[in-house]
Amino acid sequence: MSPLIPALLRLLRPHQWLKNGFVFVGLLFGHAWTDPVKLGQALAAFAAFCLLASAVYVMNDLIDREQDRLHPKKKARPLAAGTVSVAAAVVLAAALLLAGGGIAWLWAGSAPWIFLAYVVLNIAYSYRLKHVVILDVFIIASGFMLRILAGTLGLDIAPSQWLLLCGLMLTLFLGFAKRRAELKALLEESAGHRRVLEHYTAPMLDQFIGIAAAGTVISYALYTVSAETVALHGTRGLIATVPFVLYGMLRYLWRLHTRGGGGDPAQDLLSDPHLLAATAGWLLLVLALLGGVTMP
Repeated sequence: MSPLIPALLRLLRPHQWLKNGFVFVGLLFGHAWTDPVKLGQALAAFAAFCLLASAVYVMNDLIDREQDRLHPKKKARPLAAGTVSVAAAVVLAAALLLAGGGIAWLWAGSAPWIFLAYVVLNIAYSYRLKHVVILDVFIIASGFMLRILAGTLGLDIAPSQWLLLCGLMLTLFLGFAKRRAELKALLEESAGHRRVLEHYTAPMLDQFIGIAAAGTVISYALYTVSAETVALHGTRGLIATVPFVLYGMLRYLWRLHTRGGGGDPAQDLLSDPHLLAATAGWLLLVLALLGGVTMP
């Protein structure tokens, strides 16, 4: 097999497709997982975001290839290392955009504008907004929120305001943790890789992370006990899922501060058995409760 194929696959960052699982939140909490039409639309939305996100990753690597060569880990990326040419990367990004846009337009629900907004937002981020302190993380969070909207509004499922708030807080938590990990890894050379890191300090980011983490747990807990939630799902038991959320976030913070984690949430989840167990436990309990299992 040509060595170019593995390099191109690495450029796509398929492990990051895990983030596109946010599109299934609407199916889960909207009791729509048994609707074959909505399920098909959600799967199409997932596929479209996988292709579009990979196109964005290729574009980012093209723009940042010189800065990535200064990063202790990112210097091994295909474009930074020179294993994929600029021309090949441009062709790949264009093909991914066309394929992802086609799926979004034809099969991924009734709101193709969400996918367009995702691409436009990421282009703006890549060329300008990633250099604007604090706003850079809000733009990252917006990409996740668009995934949630594609799986709710795009499928004609009304999203819960509490879940939207929880999603925003969670993605801000992950975004600021990513900046904290980058700052820790790069130390004095951080500004040479990502200019916006010049405007962050470790104590400042720790405060931002603490606010976002608290907001995530509180908003999710309030969602589980709200009268609207109890009426919709017919159970008061969702409060029992809060410990899984709290444990997962505390474990993530532990990895950030002691194991060099936080820079890649998807990789952290896939490589840490505690995070995997917390996620699996939360999902299984949610499915059981929404499926009619009653708590003692």
